[in-house]
Amino acid sequence: MAVLLVGTLDTKETEYRLVRDLIIESGQDVAVVDTSVMGAASMAADVAPSEVAEAAGTTLEELRSAGDRGAALRAMAAGAAVIAARMHREGRLSGVLALGGSGGSSVAAAVMRALPVGLPKLLVSTMAGGDVSAYVGGSDVTLMYSVVDVAGINSVSRPILGNAAAAIAAMAAAHDRRRDGGDDGGDGRDGGKPMIAATMFGVTTPAVEAARARLEELGYEVLVFHATGTGGRALETLAAEGRFAGVLDLTTTELADELVGGVLSAGPDRLTAAGAAGVPQVVSLGAVDMVNFGPADTVPERFRRRLLLVHNDMVTLMRTTPGEAAEIGRAIGARLAAATGPVTLMLPRGGLSAVDVEGGPFWDPEADGACFDAVLDAVAGGRVEVIDTAHDINAPEFAVAAAERLHRLVRASREPEGHAR
Repeated sequence: MAVLLVGTLDTKETEYRLVRDLIIESGQDVAVVDTSVMGAASMAADVAPSEVAEAAGTTLEELRSAGDRGAALRAMAAGAAVIAARMHREGRLSGVLALGGSGGSSVAAAVMRALPVGLPKLLVSTMAGGDVSAYVGGSDVTLMYSVVDVAGINSVSRPILGNAAAAIAAMAAAHDRRRDGGDDGGDGRDGGKPMIAATMFGVTTPAVEAARARLEELGYEVLVFHATGTGGRALETLAAEGRFAGVLDLTTTELADELVGGVLSAGPDRLTAAGAAGVPQVVSLGAVDMVNFGPADTVPERFRRRLLLVHNDMVTLMRTTPGEAAEIGRAIGARLAAATGPVTLMLPRGGLSAVDVEGGPFWDPEADGACFDAVLDAVAGGRVEVIDTAHDINAPEFAVAAAERLHRLVRASREPEGHAR
């Protein structure tokens, strides 16, 4: 088992030598993957740049002759990710550490995102002081700001790199202890309990809390993801890794932001990973009555005359129109129709959120009806089961019914393996 160092040794050899030696001094083994394209380093790497390029389906000579730095970075990122994933499958990794500027960070982050959640990942980057969502994605990458450029050892960089080496060594040691104790997850269970993913927003909290309580009574561990974009991306990542026995996706609001232009989108792939993996799902339309923005003065000018609700000083909600609601419904329905596993769609006719109930500020039966009609049209004639109710989404009866329906789907999917509960 080793800590993997990923980086361009042609430009950062001195820095990588320092962290390598410090990690070894701590008692951890080290493996080095060199993602350099143009230059050569005297420091020996366990995986040479030529091997990285070959893993990406190209050669170092081709990347050099093309003269396209962006394409070269993408190729080296893809090749290094293939190599790192293979090393992990072979049980050779305890963690990953990388150092870099914008280019090096993009390569290293792509490698880290290709590795499962739970494996330690630390990126020391000049970019860590800003918006790092593109680097992190839905993974558990830890960012450390380099303060100064990663360009030589000095009185500022030395302690920072020392801290990074100490941190990854400690995380790797803890990871090894967990692995040796048999607690490495990855099969939809933790400590013997099947794991369920659930999605929640402030305006769907009562529903998810009630559903979680029922699922825990039924013997599951429930992981709740806050539907703020990053939460949805994390759910998709873990679902693709096969971490969940089932998904209770009651709060699909991130698709409203993706389609209308809000700030909490989880990207176009939201609500796809569980379906592609055949994981049982119970899905609803929680909080798709709204699109999210920041403080009121940040709402785009084109939306200023719309129905807005200041949720708090940092969040402003915008009511979706019937046309937008129909588009959201079609998108959700198309994703459910494409799922390879069992799916139940639950419709809460009484309202989609805490503010979309009769008498509430976002109550709009026309818009909700457009969403219901569109999602039903999209799943018609397919394998998606539909449960149509008069409840609002936060009604305890609705939440408990959703939890129990997911339990039945999970139990049925596991019966051939002898895992019925």
